Amino acid sequence: MSVAVIVFPGSNCDRDVAVCLAAALGEAPIMAWHGDHSLPKVDAIILPGGFSYGDYLRGGAIASKSPIMSEVIDAANRGVPVLGICNGFQILTESGLLPGVLMRNSGLKFICRDVALEVGNTDNAFLNTYQRGQEITMPIAHNEGNYFADADTLRRLEGEDRIVLRYAGNNPNGAQLSIAGIRNAAGNVIGMMPHPERLAEAALGGEDGRGVFESLVQTLGRS
Repeated sequence: MSVAVIVFPGSNCDRDVAVCLAAALGEAPIMAWHGDHSLPKVDAIILPGGFSYGDYLRGGAIASKSPIMSEVIDAANRGVPVLGICNGFQILTESGLLPGVLMRNSGLKFICRDVALEVGNTDNAFLNTYQRGQEITMPIAHNEGNYFADADTLRRLEGEDRIVLRYAGNNPNGAQLSIAGIRNAAGNVIGMMPHPERLAEAALGGEDGRGVFESLVQTLGRS
């Protein structure tokens, strides 16, 4: 099983994701540089959190035009599982792999804290070890996590069961429908604002995020 973590200038969670993947997979992932024009054949791709290109213009906007993204888009279109975490979610929307946009938080302040989440659709490579309706905790750390889409897109996301995570109880950033994570129509591309890699082992204060990486291992083991 081979997984690539895409590294952008300003990524700050790529190594944390790599540690979680190595623990779950039993082997280190490929660390692919944003400026590469090719990507080795891989079974899954993760776009980590951080502040790619310093969030100039807006979160994920410049990173979505990086050379490596043409490879990521091609892989996603072939059905390769792709996960974008926080800034990675922003990159996925900016590149058109997921609908909508991540706007400034409603309070116009950076938010960094644990939040309660409700799991939605689990029929995907990154959440299949959770149960629908399960409440879990993961940290968020973002300035632009306010998910916005037009009314037709929101109806489609709900009607097609494409909301994979919602903020439970308190909506920290104003996201429409309390959306914390969504999937594409095919189900292989997932974007989520919470950071599973920051709460994936007991030493970090909790293990609710570990299931994201264990889900991927379970999926790849079946393929």
